[in-house]
Amino acid sequence: MNNQTKTIEYYNQNAQSFVDTTLNVEFHHMQDKFLSKLNKGDLILDFGCGSGRDTKYFIEQGFYVDAIDGSEELCRLVKENFGIEVKHMYFQDLCEVNKYDGIWACSSILHLDLNDLVDVMNKMEKALKQGGVIYTSFKYGTFSGERNGRYFTDMNEERFMALLDKTHNLVLEEQWITSDVRPGREEEKWFNVILRKK
Repeated sequence: MNNQTKTIEYYNQNAQSFVDTTLNVEFHHMQDKFLSKLNKGDLILDFGCGSGRDTKYFIEQGFYVDAIDGSEELCRLVKENFGIEVKHMYFQDLCEVNKYDGIWACSSILHLDLNDLVDVMNKMEKALKQGGVIYTSFKYGTFSGERNGRYFTDMNEERFMALLDKTHNLVLEEQWITSDVRPGREEEKWFNVILRKK
């Protein structure tokens, strides 16, 4: 079983508990920071939408959203909880061109290994309109490998710049470090970035 299959299997088996621990987390500060770079009515790709928390919020704020996730169980739960259709799709299958004003990849593409990350980030860039923005986040550090049944690629400033050097037409607009917002997880640090397509 490869890393991706194993990680998706984890989410399929733990979908309900994942939804329970992420759905009601207060995340408006981060969501609003991303939305401030866009205009109401813009089209967002929620790239690995998980519990559907962010998709629901973006729609409520007047944006259009395409939501995708690699876990069939999470896709099902988002439909069940919110009536939102989520496309079951893997990150590597993204093939849109100049479609999105923004791509929200919150705690999602961190499950790819470094080689796949380069490929997927270039696909994300192609899917963005010129001037479009990407928000993405990683656990802070330099670890790559399995952690609690899932594969992770962690990022710090140096590691991310090396990754960004291998992408086309994406520039770093902002980067910052935050603490985990889930209760009891405050010690965990996250590396957040906003990128813009040239």
